Amino acid sequence: MDSRSDCCLQDGAGQEGRGADAARFEVVLINPYELGRQPFALAEPAAWLKQDGFDVRCLDLSLQQLEAQALAGAQLVAIYVGMHTATRIAVEALPRIRALAPRAELCVYGLYAPMNQEMLRSLGVKTILGGECEPGLLRLAQRLRAGESCETQSEPVGHLAKIDFLTPDRSGLPALARYAHLLLPDGGKKRLGFIEASRGCKHLCRHCPVVPVYQGKFRVVPLAVVMADIAQQVEAGAAHISFGDPDFFNGTTHAMKVLATMHAKYPDLSFDATIKIQHLIAHADLLPALKAAGCLFITAAVESVDDQVLQYLAKNHTRADFERALQLCCDAGIGMAPTFVPFTPWTSLEGYVELLRSLLRLKLVQAVPPIQLCIRLLVPAGSWLLQLPGFRERLAPFDAKLLGYPWRHADARVDVLQQALQALAAQGEQAGLARSEIFTQIWQRAHAALGLAPPPLAPADFGEPIAHLSEPWYCCAEPTEQQLQSF
Repeated sequence: MDSRSDCCLQDGAGQEGRGADAARFEVVLINPYELGRQPFALAEPAAWLKQDGFDVRCLDLSLQQLEAQALAGAQLVAIYVGMHTATRIAVEALPRIRALAPRAELCVYGLYAPMNQEMLRSLGVKTILGGECEPGLLRLAQRLRAGESCETQSEPVGHLAKIDFLTPDRSGLPALARYAHLLLPDGGKKRLGFIEASRGCKHLCRHCPVVPVYQGKFRVVPLAVVMADIAQQVEAGAAHISFGDPDFFNGTTHAMKVLATMHAKYPDLSFDATIKIQHLIAHADLLPALKAAGCLFITAAVESVDDQVLQYLAKNHTRADFERALQLCCDAGIGMAPTFVPFTPWTSLEGYVELLRSLLRLKLVQAVPPIQLCIRLLVPAGSWLLQLPGFRERLAPFDAKLLGYPWRHADARVDVLQQALQALAAQGEQAGLARSEIFTQIWQRAHAALGLAPPPLAPADFGEPIAHLSEPWYCCAEPTEQQLQSF
């Protein structure tokens, strides 16, 4: 049997006092993809369900396979879709899941569930949950256990009220050692823990999938729960914590309490977090404290160096702000890992080359995974981009396979370049090429698209490597053949 097929059967601990009917009710939680990290979004609902006496199995398709042994007894299968790639995988996996668990009710939950509910219901999914999903998932399981009909969803599709978080139950997930790890500039590596200290976001960036669900709200996970989760992952060998909050500085008081408590208890533990450019500037005084607490790098959604594009995306920062935030991080001794959406309907070939020039001038080539230079703007159902005057007219009808509205650039050369660079980056990654080598190929191809000779590059142009995760950050790519092999 493939090593990925271990299906996380529970050992029965903590299930005393259940009735015979409860003992036979099985819930399977499935994670299609979570950037190579052990998913909080399975561990948290697992804790809720187990506390109420349900048998829970967790299945992570990034490491495991869909097999009859894992699903045969399932009466409820709930699939987590926290990003676009995960949703694409889930849609492909649904027929196999239905075949292996024909008597199970199907639920899909997470950020991408509400915006795709029409399509998911057409595939036989009866319950769609977004936002704070745990109460709805627990209530659904309770209704099914009680023999109630669940033909009509009674749980709210979007639940944003505060909930009582429990310590995530990670016992049913594959071992932490099997997930992504932190790569250090000196060639070393650390085992990776993954923590969510908050959910949602108080900002309204138009292209962000968090916005249609949370609509400017965010919820903190209590300090005691965060610390208990950190403790269990440190016990499992984690030496670095990656905070998965959409923006770690949505609540700076909470964030700094988490860091102070974590550092006091685990002084050798390092971490990374995602923080908006405008928050890095507004809270520059906190950056030295982040460094002192073990921050190695900050992921910042820069998205573009074109101020007009940034306005369309409602990022609330400018190119100058990006460069200022970068300098603030540098002054504090913290690396920045900027992310980009370089291909949009407003991107020009000249603008794309300017992005590459900016990365060279700022010596950020080593800090940016090549896939970040190839990403094409995704417009999912419910996207706040659709509120832009005249933007909808640029789009083709919704494509259920793409899970978005297709668009074509007015300059066909831009689309051709994006497709070529995406293939180039994928091939380079598979061949194990260094980021600087793939960047050089991108540099040459982008200039060729303009009919220009590319200026020569020197190693000093690329900057110094920074610590980074072994799984690159991106959420809107095509599922790979390897990912699809899990079912």
